[in-house]
Amino acid sequence: MSENECVVAASAGDVFAILTDGWRYAAWVVGASRVRDVDPPWPEPGGLIHHSVGVWPLLIDDNTEALEYDAGRRLRLRVRAWPVGEGDVEFRVTEVPDGCRVVMTEKAVRGPATLLPEKVADLLLSARNTETLQRLKLLAEQRTEP
Repeated sequence: MSENECVVAASAGDVFAILTDGWRYAAWVVGASRVRDVDPPWPEPGGLIHHSVGVWPLLIDDNTEALEYDAGRRLRLRVRAWPVGEGDVEFRVTEVPDGCRVVMTEKAVRGPATLLPEKVADLLLSARNTETLQRLKLLAEQRTEP
């Protein structure tokens, strides 16, 4: 399982405002190119973000499902990007003196990605998720600017 973290100079509320706005998903998730729809009860369990993965004209339509949601603290997702597969992603956010700490974990749970050796999969996910967290951080910090 890959684990990445960063400190964000914004509140947990600012981070969750980005995480729970389904229409902004493609702005911070590496690989997601557009959002096609967001189904209620997003971000509550069972809610879906319908997104496309890839680069035009090679786009694949798929979705991400909210599995667990604890407002301002935790969001767990089932991300789908077939033909690569599916993964479980969790965001945990805790307040720190000058903002908040965001910890992101991801594990492939279904599909061809599960066939990779764990260390290889973790290395690939870690690189991708470092950039994902950087994008999330920039968006959350922009919310706090005057």
